[in-house]
Amino acid sequence: MQDTILAIIEGVPWTVALTAITFLLGAILGLPLCAMRLSKFYVIRAVATWIVVICRSIPPIVWLFFVFFGIGNDIISMSPFVAAALGLGIVTAANMSEVYRGALTAIHPGQFEAARVLNLNRAQQFRDVVFPQLIRIALPTAATYLIGLLKDSAVASTIGVSELAFQAYHVSQQTFQGLSVYGAAALLYIALSLPIAWLSRWADLRLRSRVSR
Repeated sequence: MQDTILAIIEGVPWTVALTAITFLLGAILGLPLCAMRLSKFYVIRAVATWIVVICRSIPPIVWLFFVFFGIGNDIISMSPFVAAALGLGIVTAANMSEVYRGALTAIHPGQFEAARVLNLNRAQQFRDVVFPQLIRIALPTAATYLIGLLKDSAVASTIGVSELAFQAYHVSQQTFQGLSVYGAAALLYIALSLPIAWLSRWADLRLRSRVSR
């Protein structure tokens, strides 16, 4: 049984790495996409809106197949891990842009007016007024999405990434102990998710105390 658990645990680093890289990629790409959604120009807003709608409407597994079997075979060769990170990153960028947009629109307009009265330039407005509130408002939603992304990373097993679900499947095929193997995998997913929830709660309380000062 110990060997079985160790074999499943071998997939944990890949799951953590894939989740972290995908979330970071999506968080970065989501910023310009959010800016486009809030643009004063209709064409830019429309393009960004359609990008978000398309990216969110297609299931993550289809994006993985499109990147790995489509782009990976016909345009540029890439490893299953890279393809999974790109495929999930596309969906994450679209979702994170909506998280940012929701947080920005939740900031009271009076905050921006007060910043202008204090003669703060745009950089100072963003650093001192917008950014602290943006992070505080977006953090709970972003953390919830990160936990969901951790679970969604299991679809990477379909293209051969040796993450947690991939390892659990192959161990169950070798040992014929599906109940115990997938039960152990489920506990590992819970163990990975709980720290994210706790850290999010802790960071949210810290940010609230700073903003309220």
